[in-house]
Amino acid sequence: MSGNVRLLDDTLAAAKAEGRSALIAYLPAGFPTVDGGIEAVKAALDGGADVVEVGLPHSDPVLDGPVIQTADDIALRGGVKIADVMRTVREAHAATGKPILVMTYWNPIDRYGVERFTAELAEAGGAGCILPDLPVQESALWREHAQKHGLATVFVVAPSSKDERLAEITAAGSGFVYAASLMGVTGTRESVGAQAEDLVRRTRATTDVPVCVGLGVSNAAQAAEVAGFADGVIVGSAFVKRMLDAPDDAAGVEAVRALAGDLAKGVRRQV
Repeated sequence: MSGNVRLLDDTLAAAKAEGRSALIAYLPAGFPTVDGGIEAVKAALDGGADVVEVGLPHSDPVLDGPVIQTADDIALRGGVKIADVMRTVREAHAATGKPILVMTYWNPIDRYGVERFTAELAEAGGAGCILPDLPVQESALWREHAQKHGLATVFVVAPSSKDERLAEITAAGSGFVYAASLMGVTGTRESVGAQAEDLVRRTRATTDVPVCVGLGVSNAAQAAEVAGFADGVIVGSAFVKRMLDAPDDAAGVEAVRALAGDLAKGVRRQV
């Protein structure tokens, strides 16, 4: 299969044509259960998210803050496997027709096998992968297989990235660039800050690929703020926290749907 990178490109272009940012949600696979996680991803997309990143839970998630670590721990204790991640992508994409990526650290892919992982992700209808800890200079094998299967390769840039490094990263990536709004781990914050806007400006100077901002966005007002300067707004911890705080799994799914609706209004506001 050719994969769904074109669907991702078209979705981001359609949001731009509407004069707004895309809303990208993050939810880990297997949380609170595999079935519950699939329902949550579908709810985020039905509620108003344009794209979803499905997290592959990891025992040492260096980029993730305490909220996502808690969810990952629940998923891992439940025995989540890469096959469950693929099933989550397959079922959510089949139900909604929207682009779904996997966000994962490199080690699980390396152990599983790059060719096997990319082939299975494409077969499941996945649009690509976000690889926060894979250095660009070590990514040739991954990119070769991703390109063969029509998958986007999304790299992460940070405020500490120098301009020369930004150009190197954006030249190698596809789909979009994940701009981490500040240094540190994921989590909700009071303010997303000016660092993010500066990073988007510097990144855009190196590429025509959309630049999407994550880390710290948790409500419609912050989504509207980021939508004023970014091509996409990425929200993760706020969705996971709604599920952790819910009295039961069904309520958690509805909380995800409601938050997606609020954030979708946020990215459509005039800022």
